[in-house]
Amino acid sequence: MSKKDLVLTDIFTKCQTKNDFVFDNDLVKFYCKKHSFGNPFDVTKLDDTSKFPNIMLENDFFLLHLGEGRHQFVKGISKGFHYFEEIEEIAEWKYRKSILNEFDTSESNILSIGFNQRIIQDFLYEDIIANPKVYFPRRTKSTIDYFVDDQHIQTSNLQMEIDLTMELNDDVTIFEGKNKFPDNFAVYQLFHPFLYYQKSKAEKQLNIKEITCCYLLRKKEQGNSIIRVYNYTFTDIDKMASIKLLKSKQYNLVQR
Repeated sequence: MSKKDLVLTDIFTKCQTKNDFVFDNDLVKFYCKKHSFGNPFDVTKLDDTSKFPNIMLENDFFLLHLGEGRHQFVKGISKGFHYFEEIEEIAEWKYRKSILNEFDTSESNILSIGFNQRIIQDFLYEDIIANPKVYFPRRTKSTIDYFVDDQHIQTSNLQMEIDLTMELNDDVTIFEGKNKFPDNFAVYQLFHPFLYYQKSKAEKQLNIKEITCCYLLRKKEQGNSIIRVYNYTFTDIDKMASIKLLKSKQYNLVQR
């Protein structure tokens, strides 16, 4: 068991014993010190279920962030983590490799490739010369509330990271990028920014027609990049588990 798993196991056991599944960063730091784990901020970052300690898998709990240094274990992993659907549409995508395409494996680089090679334009707008406005990675805070099944989740000044946002003809698309092909992902990564923009729309701060979310994945196989793009929406803006796939496509990049 890794040190991170040990820290999470102790935190979960403590919460289970108290029958109170909300905890704060002070408790995280306490158990990090106990197990000599040097990065307390990494403990609650669980992008996919492969990073879960056994105790969370066995008891069917996942983690949500509540803001202001607070977190919560929530029952029902299938309500908070979504398995990527099998992709049926696959395209061979010819391109001229840029000197910076494979320079690093950051999320920003992956999304830049998708945009610069006109993959995002083809996927989202079915028009490779479409010219959406691009808003680069940012962090923002918002107070939002929603449901996981019947459980009400309340946040306060919740910090969220948005990898990329695009807008065309008043339609807004939120992007998350990863440099791997995980089996599943934490729905809150898309849902929290989705709610942030929905809240701005409802309060008439932004005149948005439609908000959707995209997950863009890149993996290298035999020296060539494969990019998968998934477009999601939420059929009930108050419920995180209402995530719905709109379309998906795989692009096999072939150098000219």
